Amino acid sequence: MTSRLQQAVFHKSAEKLNQLPEESTAEVAFAGRSNAGKSSALNTLTGRRKLAHVSKTPGRTRLINFFAIDRNTYLVDLPGYGYAQVPGEMKRQWAALLTGYLNRRQQICGLVVVMDARHPMTPLDQQLLDWFAATGKPVHVLLTKADKLSRSQAANQLRKVEAALRKDYPGCSVQLFSSSGKLGIQEAQEIIDGWLTAAEQNEK
Repeated sequence: MTSRLQQAVFHKSAEKLNQLPEESTAEVAFAGRSNAGKSSALNTLTGRRKLAHVSKTPGRTRLINFFAIDRNTYLVDLPGYGYAQVPGEMKRQWAALLTGYLNRRQQICGLVVVMDARHPMTPLDQQLLDWFAATGKPVHVLLTKADKLSRSQAANQLRKVEAALRKDYPGCSVQLFSSSGKLGIQEAQEIIDGWLTAAEQNEK
């Protein structure tokens, strides 16, 4: 099945909120801890091996990166959070950029939160969900690197996260995902495609 995400091309990077694309009408944002595999997930979902830069040093993404699907629709790669070796002042700047975008950007039609399946729902992950919950917009969690767990371990982690989300974040959905193992790709594509289609229909 072909996904519209495969049309994505790099559009621009923004260091400040006043640099975001004005022509945008629908955006799906990707957020996650610096070493959770966010860039790899973006590349896998778009079928573009080098669309989002995969750094060997986590915490290097300092900008909001926009990838255009068409003239008015974007995938948005947000700065990773929680990397210990990033200086404190830089962390504060990233947090301000991240929260400002998530709380004020009306064009966001959904948020994909990328979590390492081996270490999901960290305090920072929960803080991100808390920041975004007030918008009332949908959230989908990708439990990445699921191939590094046994099948039973992965299923157990999925059940635990589902239970945590039901309790505190009922608007969230979750799935297992692996870029290297090609697991869960179509499921994630269909959810994101659905968000974008619904946003476009609401614009008409």
